[in-house]
Amino acid sequence: MGAKLKVAGWVALGAIAGAMTTMQLQANARSSLSPLPLEELQQLAAVFGMVKSDYVEPVDEKKLINDAIAGMVSGLDPHSQFFDKKSFKEFREGTSGKFVGVGIEIGMEDGLVKIVSPIEGSPAFRAGLKSGDLISRIDDTGVKGLSLDQAVKRMRGEPNTKVTLMIFRKAENRSFPVTITREEIRVQSVRAKVVEPGYAWLRVSQFQDRTVEDFVKKLEEIYKQEPHLKGLVLDLRNDPGGLLEASVAISAAFLPRDVEVVSTNGQIPDSKASFKASPDYYLRRGGVDPLKRLPVALKTVPLVVLVNEGSASASEIVAGALQDHKRAIIMGAQTFGKGSVQTVRQLSPETALKITTARYYTPAGRSIQAKGIVPDVMLDETAEGNVFAALRMREADLEKHLNNGPEEKDEAREKAREEARQKLEAEFAKKNEPPKPLPEFGSAEDFPLQQALNQLKGRPVLASKTATERKAEAKVE
Repeated sequence: MGAKLKVAGWVALGAIAGAMTTMQLQANARSSLSPLPLEELQQLAAVFGMVKSDYVEPVDEKKLINDAIAGMVSGLDPHSQFFDKKSFKEFREGTSGKFVGVGIEIGMEDGLVKIVSPIEGSPAFRAGLKSGDLISRIDDTGVKGLSLDQAVKRMRGEPNTKVTLMIFRKAENRSFPVTITREEIRVQSVRAKVVEPGYAWLRVSQFQDRTVEDFVKKLEEIYKQEPHLKGLVLDLRNDPGGLLEASVAISAAFLPRDVEVVSTNGQIPDSKASFKASPDYYLRRGGVDPLKRLPVALKTVPLVVLVNEGSASASEIVAGALQDHKRAIIMGAQTFGKGSVQTVRQLSPETALKITTARYYTPAGRSIQAKGIVPDVMLDETAEGNVFAALRMREADLEKHLNNGPEEKDEAREKAREEARQKLEAEFAKKNEPPKPLPEFGSAEDFPLQQALNQLKGRPVLASKTATERKAEAKVE
């Protein structure tokens, strides 16, 4: 069991997806389509009264009501959510790309928080924290037993407050405390570089408020260095999604003006829409279109899009639009399969409801819900094959996921997942250490990136001999 838990930690790559969210903050909820069920509402009121009067100790009325709302919404699907004051603040931080904390990208290893990378210029960066450092304590709390989210919440806080981290540095075989003053951190959601003359790599890790502006700046830097770019790799691996408008804008950067990027369809009139490659569909009122600064050559530069099981929601929109319009070759692994739209409706100044309001469809009319985007060329994670792919969660694995028409249980995937788990656990038992982590995206050892470059150059590509298309898996109650 312990080894299983460790394996789960190694593959916690953020695939439980960020919403493809439309930010429609409204003060009033829409009226119901049908009369309210009075008998059931009377039962709810009766239960509320009994809990308030008969429970063993006094209860907070507001908390009771908030818990009732949260329970009602959580029973719908994995992505609908009631935001109380604290969670709404965290959600807005996530979509803005800004938060108050120490400035580290983290994962889990052997039950401890592992620093994947300190964010350049952040308090953690200035304090000398390094990639690979392990955090064993946060103030007076041991990290063992905490989830990644719980650890993140303890490291975040108010500006100018202090947090003390106990660091274990493997290379030096020592532990030491570091006290850091929290400050506002701006997450960089776009990275890019020229990997070799004529060819560039651009990675979008999440679709946030500033993603489009950062995307344009990085491309300007690339074209300044390589005015006659021969090929570009757009890397959307492990991108959990984010804002709908940002995904439409990124797609529009590569597509002809006014072609459809994505359409949505749901119960209410507002949910039936078509989003096109035009500023009208991705700019907020009064904004200046940053895509105007991009060279015209970007519309025709040879393009490969890299995806994997962690590519979800907004990143699937981009991949689907570029695939349907035959603008790019999609390479990698079948994506997460989150084909639903969440709308945020503000209930009060400090609370909101994120509710699934529509399914989305690629320009060819495909719903990817619980299935995902199937690449044009399947790739393995490494030259030796896949290490973690079969273990990663997908939309179809989530309880209460929306069905996509008749679904069949994919027994082959379940078998592959179990075989992969057993293989990793056997390796762990044999070596008493976790499998070697995958190379950093964008590095010289990044096997899928090397295959993408081969594709752009017209060289042979080492496509996967084992990966096959997965079905939309059956909903399991």
